[in-house]
Amino acid sequence: MPNPVVAELVELLGLERLEDNLFRGQSRDIGTRFVFGGQVLGQALSAAQQTVDAQRGAHSLHAYFLRAGDIGAPIVYNVERTRDGNSFSTRRVIAIQHGEQIFNCTVSFQIDEPGFEHQDVMPDVPRPDMLPPRNALPPNEFEKLPPKLQRWFGSKGPFELRYVEPRDDLNPGKMPPRQHIWFRLIDRVGDSPTLHRAMVAYASDFNLIGTALLPHGISWAGGKVILASLDHAMWFHRPFRADEWLLYSLDSPTAQGARGLARGQIFSLDGRLVASTIQEGMMRLDTHQT
Repeated sequence: MPNPVVAELVELLGLERLEDNLFRGQSRDIGTRFVFGGQVLGQALSAAQQTVDAQRGAHSLHAYFLRAGDIGAPIVYNVERTRDGNSFSTRRVIAIQHGEQIFNCTVSFQIDEPGFEHQDVMPDVPRPDMLPPRNALPPNEFEKLPPKLQRWFGSKGPFELRYVEPRDDLNPGKMPPRQHIWFRLIDRVGDSPTLHRAMVAYASDFNLIGTALLPHGISWAGGKVILASLDHAMWFHRPFRADEWLLYSLDSPTAQGARGLARGQIFSLDGRLVASTIQEGMMRLDTHQT
């Protein structure tokens, strides 16, 4: 039997089909105040993929987060079949809650075909088996946390993470705006490439905008900053599996105007560049907490 947390994620990304182009998804409370942005990304990609011929795989996604999502309410995904060409297909997805758009994105699909090849070299970092798992908080520290953070630090998620540059989220120091994180599902899943793309889209929202906080000595867990994803772009380059180790190489080139920009490259264990991401997020100091 698959791990129940992984099985829950598979079900979460599977969606309920209401009509040909209409889907409904539920939400998982991971300890955040609102619906986790990666969940909406993964579900929107899953909805779009279900309206495209199986021979065409997603190669890019461009999304905007418009409103915070309500964890307690389902999300309806309306897919617009924008174009089906000889090689490419395009879909526009609108996510709706309580009668309002909370998110929209455009996804492009392409048939598999050969072409020119080159890529960046994977960063020279320790392999995941050389890094320790992240330690759980000591009980005395855990009990001091507010309930929201207790849900976050106390929950067992579907992904295992290994940090090349460990950081204390409760007592952060100033660090360069870059980090490297190995991640993979904690259990094996099926071979569907569409499922693995949706799962990595889900995971791609972890730690991305947080990279822009690193040089400021502040963390999302400290309660002094309000973070929100504004937009998210993702490109899928080569085949991969979400249940095998992937390296997320992240950096943030700039922050200004209460916004931060972060970029990511995702590599397979054998060094193939399999996906790229970029995101801008709101980074607003919470003056009520200072």
